[in-house]
Amino acid sequence: MMPDGTDTQTSGDRLCPADVWVVNDGRTEDSGAVRRLFCFPHAGGGPSFFRSWCAPLQPEIAVRRVLLPGREGRLEDPPFRRIEDLVEPLCAGLEPHLDQPYAFFGHSMGAVVAYEVARRFSGAGPAGPACLIVSGHRAPGLAGKRPPLSGLPDHEFLAEVARLNGIPAEVLSEPELLDMLLPALRADFELAETYQPLSGGGLDCPVVAYMGTSDPEVEYTEVLAWREVTTGRFRMRVFRGDHFYIKGGRPDVLNAVREDLLLAMPELV
Repeated sequence: MMPDGTDTQTSGDRLCPADVWVVNDGRTEDSGAVRRLFCFPHAGGGPSFFRSWCAPLQPEIAVRRVLLPGREGRLEDPPFRRIEDLVEPLCAGLEPHLDQPYAFFGHSMGAVVAYEVARRFSGAGPAGPACLIVSGHRAPGLAGKRPPLSGLPDHEFLAEVARLNGIPAEVLSEPELLDMLLPALRADFELAETYQPLSGGGLDCPVVAYMGTSDPEVEYTEVLAWREVTTGRFRMRVFRGDHFYIKGGRPDVLNAVREDLLLAMPELV
């Protein structure tokens, strides 16, 4: 607690206010929504990736976008390289925002981050999420099929990330911008590549797994294996596209998100 009463937690070796972990853009038009969806980004991604989700999911669902250190508004905060170091401060930052029924959506690296946070909240503290939606990532505990990228020289590393369609062309053409983004991107890849499920129990909430038809990172059976992480209902959806099939707020994806969340929280009005 800061002298002025502001809640804080450690991010790397820095203290930061609890509310820096969640972006809401000061929106007031979602105040009537009774469900919240927290969106966890892919490696190198930030809350702007999910900006196009906010308006289409209204009025039933208020989108809250997770901001990790090392990007966008937290560019100077050191990024995390291990999930076991990230989970505790991230949970502390999210907890003040969990005063309404909520769900998690995580894409790629964000899928395992959302999963570990969901496990933490399901085991203690506030009520756990009503639903977990994971996207573009194999189930926890399964080995990846490509060699690690995080230790490659910069030009090779960026070429591999670009192959996944994860870096916009306008960013690739701006060396100074790439230099700013590279530390968080490399740290995120290291976090994802070293990830192993943390100790603790499983989930009992519904879990829904999404993937793209031509995703080079995951196979159908690897995504289907997410059904093992919960004793609750499981569903799988496959969408046309590559690893970043969710770009741009596609109506078919957002309609599926809305349907899955309303199914998990039908009693709310």
